[in-house]
Formats: sequence, structure tokens, C-alpha cells
Amino acid sequence: MTITNCSYTGIKLRRLLALLLLALCAVRSPLALAQTTGDRIDFYFGDWHSSAPRKTRGSFQQRDILTRGDVMNPPQKGGVLRYVNSYIYATLAPHSSTKTKRLDGQQEIYFVVSGRGTARAGGQSADLYRNIAVLMPANLEFTIKNTGDEPLTMYVINEPTPPGFRPNPNMLIRDENKLPITSSDGMWAHIVKTLFVTADGLGTLQSVLTVTLEPLTVGKPHPFPGEDSNEIEEVWTALDGTSLAFVGNQLRRQTPGMALYHIPDNKTPHTNINQNEDIQVRFLYFARYRPHEPRP
Repeated sequence: MTITNCSYTGIKLRRLLALLLLALCAVRSPLALAQTTGDRIDFYFGDWHSSAPRKTRGSFQQRDILTRGDVMNPPQKGGVLRYVNSYIYATLAPHSSTKTKRLDGQQEIYFVVSGRGTARAGGQSADLYRNIAVLMPANLEFTIKNTGDEPLTMYVINEPTPPGFRPNPNMLIRDENKLPITSSDGMWAHIVKTLFVTADGLGTLQSVLTVTLEPLTVGKPHPFPGEDSNEIEEVWTALDGTSLAFVGNQLRRQTPGMALYHIPDNKTPHTNINQNEDIQVRFLYFARYRPHEPRP
């Protein structure tokens, strides 16, 4: 019997859906009956495309993705952050620069999406381009400049620094393009590159990663009941490709620029499905898992 490419892909897709169904059966429990369902799930998504722009630091145009709020009863869509101060998408116009800024009691992580520029801090200079990550520590004056003819765009995570925290003396740069793969089989199918962890100088967060899914693969739905701390703060932002976000009993199409906040009730499972046949999907991931001691 000859199997065509079309029918072979259909078989793979059916196997993918069957695998997801088995996982759903595994996470069903009395606790799961109280999980977040229906339209309430939409409160845990944010998308910078739907946010109004505002100017800060001179020429920095910012759009909110997620904001502070009541995580179990969000006041508006995306109003869910408890531990991180803010999560935005920022744009710097061609040949413009931010005003000099100093972060007191807070620090920022930048992940560049497009454009070219430079970051200058404490006599140090770093080139900015697609997939460059920067950890800008507290107590250091810095500027960001767009050196190109196209907008310089980036995701910006602002985290508070805990009492007694020792910030890095210099900004820390990571080029995701050149980083090795940290793991390729976690949660069934996650291909992970590690950008920053606590030992690198994160204060509140414990992990900043990129996670990739190959075509026609699915991550393991989680949490299982009792697996998570209810003090977790975990965010998945689509960088490249459109996937299906599975949350509770719902599916949502997750497009680039759209972030999913993991519902921290220890009852509502979530994962992402790459339903595409020929392209990867990639996410920017950051998390604070539980109370922890900052780096000594």
C-alpha cells in the first residue's frame, strides 16, 4: 500500500491529537473539575498589538502585554502579574535614543525582536540585533540607541530586586543565535535555550528561556494536580509561528506577540501544540517558580 505525503501527515496529526487526548485523561481528577474554563481563560492572554502606545524615557514607545492585577480574579484582560512589575513590547524609532536611565530597586531583561542598535551602561557597549538578550542590572545608568534605518523592537520584563539582593556590576549579554541547546526532550518536546537563571543575576525571576516546538509536536500538558506551587508566575510569549494554546478545556490560536500566563491554581493544565506541518514555533518563556533565596 502506498501512503501519500498528505495521508502520512494526516496520520501524524491524528497521532498527535491522540497523544494529547491521553494526556488530558491523565490530568483529569476531582481537582480538575474546578479548573478555569470558558471565556475566563481569555483574561490570561495578553497581546501588545491590542494595547495603546505610550512614550517613556524620551523616545521609547511602549505597549503593555501583561500588567499587575489580581491573578485569580483579573480586573481586565492581562491584568494578572503578581511578582513581575511589568511586561511590555517596546519600539525605538530609527536613529533615536532613550534618555539616560537608572533602575533603582528593579532591573530589566530585554529580548530583541528586530532592528539594530546599541546598549551602553557603565562604560560598556553591546550591539543589539534579533535574538540578543540583555540583563540590565539595578543601580547602573544606561541608554539604548537605534543605529539603523528600521525600528528597534524588543520585549521588556521589569522585575523588582528583593532586599539584600546583589545586582551585577555590568549588563549581561546573551546571543540566543549562538547559545547551545540546553535540552531537547523536556516536557515531551520542548527544545530549550537558557538565557538567564538566578545564578546569572536574576532577582525575582528564576528562569528566562526560549522554547521551540518542531512541526506536529505537542508539549506535555501541565501541571498535574499537586505538581505546581500556587506562587508560580510563568509566561509564554509566541515569538515565531502560530500555535494552538491548550488551556483547561479550551484551545486558543496563539500568534506572535501574544502571551499566555499560566493560571496558578494547580488545577488548570496548559500546553502548546504546533499544528503546522513544516515550520517550528518558538516562545520567550520566563518564570518565578516559588519563594527562593536570591544569589548570594
